[in-house]
Amino acid sequence: MKGLAIAASKRQSTLKIGAKLGLMTAALAALAACSSIRESRGYVSDNLLLRSVQPGIDNQRSVEGTLGRPTFASQYGQPTWYYVSSVTGRRPFVRPKIKTHGVLAVKFDDVGNVAEVRRTGIDEVVYLRPEGEKTQTLGRERGFLEDLFGNIGQVGAAGPGGGPGGP
Repeated sequence: MKGLAIAASKRQSTLKIGAKLGLMTAALAALAACSSIRESRGYVSDNLLLRSVQPGIDNQRSVEGTLGRPTFASQYGQPTWYYVSSVTGRRPFVRPKIKTHGVLAVKFDDVGNVAEVRRTGIDEVVYLRPEGEKTQTLGRERGFLEDLFGNIGQVGAAGPGGGPGGP
């Protein structure tokens, strides 16, 4: 009888320790869920490599060999390659916030040599806040009926092409 009481006492103490460990594990998991999630987006920058690109020395091939392909390149004007990097942090169920942001713009001359290297940061980021739930557009306002019936008589009408069937 005495042996059964000791075994029951040991079982209860084991259950208490297990319950305490389970409670501590749940508390640690809850704290870990509240920690910030860090995400790197875009180009992962290395300051040593960024400083190695020099105007008058490097060209497009050497920049691509050093930094890799750019995030995007200019389509108009002076040829420019942009390397964009951001580090965001967010808590669970909350919109991410930018912690660091950097843009490296490498401008090339007509021959393809580096003309200028410019670094910018989060101080030049513009935050757009739309007003209302409607985007302003250029042009005239059309009503529902104009949208629905606006093209009646337009299909197959003689226009610059010379009529049905084209020129």
